[in-house]
Amino acid sequence: MELISAAAEAFSEKYTSPEGEVLYKLNRETHLKVELPHMLSGHVQGRFLQMVSHMIRPRRILELGTYTGYSAICLAAGLPEDGMLHTVDINEELETLCLQYFEASGYSDKIKMHIGKAAEVIDSLDEVFDLVFIDADKAGYVHYYDLVWEKLRPGGFILADNVLYHGQVLQPENEQGSQAKAMVRFCEKVLADDRAEQVLITLRDGLLLIRKK
Repeated sequence: MELISAAAEAFSEKYTSPEGEVLYKLNRETHLKVELPHMLSGHVQGRFLQMVSHMIRPRRILELGTYTGYSAICLAAGLPEDGMLHTVDINEELETLCLQYFEASGYSDKIKMHIGKAAEVIDSLDEVFDLVFIDADKAGYVHYYDLVWEKLRPGGFILADNVLYHGQVLQPENEQGSQAKAMVRFCEKVLADDRAEQVLITLRDGLLLIRKK
């Protein structure tokens, strides 16, 4: 399902600050060499993530789902000198590509990449986070939300990607795939959580922005 028309996407990109050389090259290499390139945050969403990071000025960021590192680089842009972003992915085959572009971006000293299962890595981190970006396996979102909540400072933010899941969440329940159903369950969980306030942003494939009260 086309959520946003190609013309609107093109208009949005035209009036959004450009990616910059490193992100452009990473975007292109991902599309040329890596499976499922639609998983990349891309130009407009990447700039949005960067803008959010600049606004919050987080000292600690947790990202679940590195893929090729595009969103990590965008989020790292708002970190202060002593800031750190922990990014987690289960696919060790992409680690070399990620590290290459982290180095090229100039943020390699602020990004720590973890290869492994997200739940296990979250448990191992002795950190308090200002911002969490969830973009991992969709069936795990509910569990990851619970795991990161106690590690998120009061007033901190969670951003969850793909909550519209290609428009499938708008279909009748009996026509939704398992991933779309997982996104609906996640959104319902957050809606029912009186510890949080949230807004669903219809950017790209849907972002749920959550603030811990």
